[in-house]
Parts: sequence; C-alpha cells; structure tokens
Amino acid sequence: MNIHNFPRHYTLHPTRKSLINNGFGVIKRAIHRTMLKVIAHKAVPDRPARSEPRVRKRRPKIYPLITKPRHELRNMKANCLNH
Repeated sequence: MNIHNFPRHYTLHPTRKSLINNGFGVIKRAIHRTMLKVIAHKAVPDRPARSEPRVRKRRPKIYPLITKPRHELRNMKANCLNH
C-alpha cells in the first residue's frame, strides 16, 4: 500500500467480495496477504470536486403513524370514497 493513499480512497465492495469468495473461516497468512493486495489495488479514483451533502434528500411528509393493519386502512379508505 502506498504511503500517500488514505483509507477513504478504498472501496469496500471488492473487499466484501473477496471475503465472500474466500469464505468466512480462518484466514491463513497467504490468503490474508493476497486479500490485502487486492484491497490495496482497488483504490477509488481521485474525485477532487466531489462532496457529499449531509442533509436530508427529501422534506419529511406530515402523515399520521399507521396504527392499524394496512388492509383495514384500505377498507376504510375505500368505504369513504364510495359514500
């Protein structure tokens, strides 16, 4: 691993796939070294202008909580629309 690479530049998906492919049992040293090499080579490309907003994507809707089974609520709604 390069000293200039930071952990945030690595993606976890290839790591997860490597764990799944190698099994969840006891990992031997050779397999462990291989996995570390795979992780080190799966760096995410540099994205200097990328920023992740820390806000909610959508405004919350004001609806009451569901307190009855959905089928009862559907029946109540259908009865209200029919009258």
